[in-house]
Amino acid sequence: MDAIVMAGGFGQRLGMGEKPCVELLGKPLIAYVIDTLRASDNIDRVFVAVSPVTPRTEIMIQERYKGEVRVIRTFGGNYVGDMVHAVETAETVGPVMIIMSDLPLINPELIDSVIKKYREEGKPALSVYVPINVCKGAGIRPDTVFNKDGKLIVPSGINILDSSQIRNEQEDFNLILDNPKLAINVNTVKDLQHCKDLLQGQE
Repeated sequence: MDAIVMAGGFGQRLGMGEKPCVELLGKPLIAYVIDTLRASDNIDRVFVAVSPVTPRTEIMIQERYKGEVRVIRTFGGNYVGDMVHAVETAETVGPVMIIMSDLPLINPELIDSVIKKYREEGKPALSVYVPINVCKGAGIRPDTVFNKDGKLIVPSGINILDSSQIRNEQEDFNLILDNPKLAINVNTVKDLQHCKDLLQGQE
């Protein structure tokens, strides 16, 4: 399975320039996601979708990964349009993972478990969510909340889609995981510090 890291947003709330390039313990945020994907047993190729507002991200990826991670330029401004363009440009076949660039706490085991669940369910698409209480427990105030069978859930920024049907709406399995590592994406300086504390605590 190929993976596309969406890195076209500027990250205005963080206010530290291009968000994928913001350093966390001396490593760019997006590098945590790329390195996790490359260490996964189930991910073949990794692509990064950049936009006109993330030119430094493109340069950094090319310098850091020396062509082993391909950069795809999108038009920016429309997340879904950029994602479709990236999938079609990458010429992926079969399922493709779409993941945000600001999830520094995820690990290869988590990625592999999501892919395993996708294969078990057999639906064209899968979206990963966390219950809102996990977000609150992690001190995170989510932007987007959905009601699933009376439970409030928050999208984690990890999805799997059928690349052959990328322009169509796809039947979607909602995978809800009680995993605090999925609850924390970096939108604010406080989020960045929170990730720093948690990563240093793992050492």
